[in-house]
Amino acid sequence: MPHRFYLPPENCTGDSFKLAGREAHHALHVLRLKRGDEIVVLDGARGELICEIENTSRDSIFVRVKKRNSVAAPPCSITLLVAIPKGKIIESIIQKSVELGARRVVPLLTDRVVTRLSEDERNHKREQWQQVAVEAIKQCGAAWLPKIEIPMEIEKFLAQKEKFDLSLVGSLQTERRHPREIISEFQKVNGHLPKSAAVWIGPEGDFTLGELKTIENSGALPMTLGNLTLRVETASIYCLSFLNYELNP
Repeated sequence: MPHRFYLPPENCTGDSFKLAGREAHHALHVLRLKRGDEIVVLDGARGELICEIENTSRDSIFVRVKKRNSVAAPPCSITLLVAIPKGKIIESIIQKSVELGARRVVPLLTDRVVTRLSEDERNHKREQWQQVAVEAIKQCGAAWLPKIEIPMEIEKFLAQKEKFDLSLVGSLQTERRHPREIISEFQKVNGHLPKSAAVWIGPEGDFTLGELKTIENSGALPMTLGNLTLRVETASIYCLSFLNYELNP
């Protein structure tokens, strides 16, 4: 299997182009690739380019496109809104989000999130976590690169007034339904599956009652994740797995 690399779509439109920076360094100095080797370049926006290395320099690789494959977008665009857990667990969540077809991840700073970030730290974290997503598409071969948003509060996200066909929130409260029941009801009412979906996952200890009410007032429907209390990362994987299976067959 050829090694995979990432290059933004605007940088790989011609029949030949250059890999530089982090990607070229990895190819040249870690993988020791050379002229004539075949590689795959992913542009994160449906493009999968089969390329051959034409030439190399000390810090660049010049490639020629042999074949362009185009991968259709999933029928439903899924956004994961997840409270930031302690440590580096968010990086694992982002990796799994790529593998499970999420189109966007919004890290949330909620009342029970331990992490507190300044504006500069939020921008730095977003860049760092976006690179985690890049590495994940290279590992699994996903043609679509999810957008990782700057960490934000619930109110700030809701102030953007984004609309989703279906919005769900994992809840430990009593008034909640199984997500399959919610999806079946949506399909019965609308005659089709949702084309956009959001799923909210709270921190350790769940959202506060006030936060949950705010999220539900925005249109999110409370759903059960079973009888057990799941970790943030487990709940994220569970929800994305279920939604990807149900909405992106």
